[in-house]
Amino acid sequence: MSRSKGDLAEQKSCEYLISQGFTIIEQNFYAKKLGEIDIIATKNSTYHFIEVKSAQDYEIAINNITPAKLSKLIRSIEYYLQQKRIEADYCVDAVVVVDDTIEHLENITF
Repeated sequence: MSRSKGDLAEQKSCEYLISQGFTIIEQNFYAKKLGEIDIIATKNSTYHFIEVKSAQDYEIAINNITPAKLSKLIRSIEYYLQQKRIEADYCVDAVVVVDDTIEHLENITF
C-alpha cells in the first residue's frame, strides 16, 4: 500500500472514530526500534491504541495484523505509556478500511 493510501485510510479512520465519540490524542507515534502506533485515542477514560489496515478486501487487510506486528505494537504502547507517564486502562484496536467501508475491532488479541 502506498503512503498516500495509508494516510487516506488513517484520515478516514480518525473521522470515523470521532463520529463514534472518541477523542484523537495523537497520530503516527514512532518509537525508535519498536515501531509506530497509527492512532492513539480515548473514550470513557480508556486509551485505545489503534492499528489501521487498508486493502482491496477485508481478508487481506485483517491478515496483515500478524502476531509479530501485534507484539511490536504492544512494545510501542508500553514505551508510549512509560514516556508519557500515563497510568490508565488501555486496549489495542484495529480499524479496517476497505473502500468506503470502515470496521472498528476493539480489544484485539492473538
